[in-house]
Amino acid sequence: MLASLLVLASLLLGLGCAGRPSILPNREKALRKTSTQFAADAAKRHPYQSDVPHGGEAVARAEVDYMLNELVVANLSNQDWQDVELWLNQKYVVHVPKVIHGTQVNLPFQMLYDDAGNYVPTNKLMKTAKLEAKINGKFYDIPVRLAD
Repeated sequence: MLASLLVLASLLLGLGCAGRPSILPNREKALRKTSTQFAADAAKRHPYQSDVPHGGEAVARAEVDYMLNELVVANLSNQDWQDVELWLNQKYVVHVPKVIHGTQVNLPFQMLYDDAGNYVPTNKLMKTAKLEAKINGKFYDIPVRLAD
């Protein structure tokens, strides 16, 4: 019985994440894409535009969870964010259509891609040094800390 359950669980896990960046569907419907779709979208947004004006620090916070291999970004401002590009270390990017004020988005590393179609490494070796949000044509720094 236990062996059967283990086999079934393994099959479900294997099928459940085929082509998707996470096993469970993202809470945000707009982020329920395949890995291929995220990679293609990121390719269109590269290269990082260093000449874009900077607007200072966003009223936001981010936590990096290396155990779950995800980035959690919270919009702590009084305004919704529309059409946001989140850039990690000026290399990996993901487009988030909307982040409602007072909410957070959970982004598995497999949603953020570089210009070569590689997602953020899940080997615990890369450290998050900088997170920026491109909102309304400006980059804003988002403070990052390690998750508890």
